Amino acid sequence: MTVDDLWFLADEARQRAEQAYHRLRRSHADADYLEPVHTRRVSRPRFRTLASRVKSTGTPYGVHTVVRRRDDEILLVRHEGVDLWVLPGGGVDGDDEGFTEAARRELAEEAGISADYGGLAMATRIDIRCDGHQTWGVMPVYRARADAAAELSVNDPDEEISAARWFRVSELPADTRDRDDLLSWFDHVAGD
Repeated sequence: MTVDDLWFLADEARQRAEQAYHRLRRSHADADYLEPVHTRRVSRPRFRTLASRVKSTGTPYGVHTVVRRRDDEILLVRHEGVDLWVLPGGGVDGDDEGFTEAARRELAEEAGISADYGGLAMATRIDIRCDGHQTWGVMPVYRARADAAAELSVNDPDEEISAARWFRVSELPADTRDRDDLLSWFDHVAGD
């Protein structure tokens, strides 16, 4: 009988996700953030990739930032790998880079701007499933405000981001990843 190593990987990833989630909650205990849950059914190779990321950092898709300009606009970037408009963000570089630092770095790379960070907007739980295996990870989404005159420029070293644009919340493209989460968050903070 052969023991499936994905079970061990999934268990290690789950433990790291719990640590990351609790650390995130402790560091943002006073914040008012949303906690959406998404399930991703993936292939065996993709499960291995995502579980390995979670085992390493606690997050399968890295960290992201919802950046507001004025009260009715948010920043999205065009991710060619998934062919969708997404929030700027990406992977955490090892144990030395914290979630907030990774979010700031990714924002600078993908949109060419800096912003004033105001805490956590969402702590999204991502349940990952494949062939009877399951694990989960957290995807922190920070909130920030940018200067209205900030000039956008893409300098993505991964060459996955092809454009950065401001969108009115009422006019988000239909092909915006996690569009419903963004609209819920915006409704949640309207008037901030």
